[in-house]
Amino acid sequence: MKIRQISIFLENKPGQLAEICRALAKADVNIAALSLADTTDFGIVRLIADDHEKACEALSKAGFAARQTEVVMVTVPDSPGGMADFMAKLDEAGINIEYSYAYGFGRGEKAVLIFRFSDNARAEEILAD
Repeated sequence: MKIRQISIFLENKPGQLAEICRALAKADVNIAALSLADTTDFGIVRLIADDHEKACEALSKAGFAARQTEVVMVTVPDSPGGMADFMAKLDEAGINIEYSYAYGFGRGEKAVLIFRFSDNARAEEILAD
């Protein structure tokens, strides 16, 4: 399933992630999933929010550079091998995973995986089979 992700570019210094969370809380936006990657000088926060338009507006007002991108959300069993079957399909089709992050609901339940593929549309076709 295609969903909208928000990417926020920020300085790698204390308090930046807290400021993002405060801005979204003030705007009454809930964060469903979050990933943070960093380098020495900057970081990239990728998140899924319950209202991506409102989130981008709040982040912009708080002084952050935020943009929206399309990603693919996949739900799998949260158990050993839960990812193996669909990863094999993507591998056979030569689909590259640019990045991914996940969250689970507890062992034995479902896990939600967020992907940015080299070709999101093709990956969705493969996963739908």
